[in-house]
Amino acid sequence: MDMVRTKLSRLFPVVAASAGVLALSACGSGGTTPAADSSAPSSSASPTATPTVTTATSSLGSPTPAAPPVAQPVDNGLCKAGDVQLSLGQGDAGAGSVYRPLLIKNVSAKPCTIQGFPGVSYVAGADGHQVGKDAFRDGTKGNAVKLNPGQTAVADIQFVNVQNFDPGTCQPTPVKGLRIYLPQETASNFVPEDGTGCASTKIPGNQLAVKTVHPA
Repeated sequence: MDMVRTKLSRLFPVVAASAGVLALSACGSGGTTPAADSSAPSSSASPTATPTVTTATSSLGSPTPAAPPVAQPVDNGLCKAGDVQLSLGQGDAGAGSVYRPLLIKNVSAKPCTIQGFPGVSYVAGADGHQVGKDAFRDGTKGNAVKLNPGQTAVADIQFVNVQNFDPGTCQPTPVKGLRIYLPQETASNFVPEDGTGCASTKIPGNQLAVKTVHPA
């Protein structure tokens, strides 16, 4: 019995010491959360803001493209319809035709040049419609003729007497004059001259013929 007591008396200090160690250990931890690692981001920290890119917009909208420049007519020195005054000179008759000079006078304030065959045709009616075919170009193209202000060039025209054609083929039609296009010109001039032309384009020959322009 004394031996048992002796063992128990030795055991209690050991147990008490162990309990004290455990108590100190518990007090040391005390449920305290370890400090957060400084390298780890805090969950409550605000995320890094993404830069906002702002595109400037004009209040006037998209710019209007500039209008292309208007092409100016090229002055190539050629006589234009508005540069000249046209008339028919006195003619000569022969072999069923009348030959009359087309007088081309430069009435502008500057020199101009003319070369080649004028376009010639009969016209009729209030609308000036063409009667028959264009004048036949007789001969070869001549040299350029320079006309100073006031000067005149000539192109000879043959007027065939259309009474020589069969009326059924010719279809004779009253005409009021001639429509004239200067060489390399798109605008025309009108020369009044009452007469008779063939409306048909199937006559056996030419009712008009024109030669190249030459100096007066």
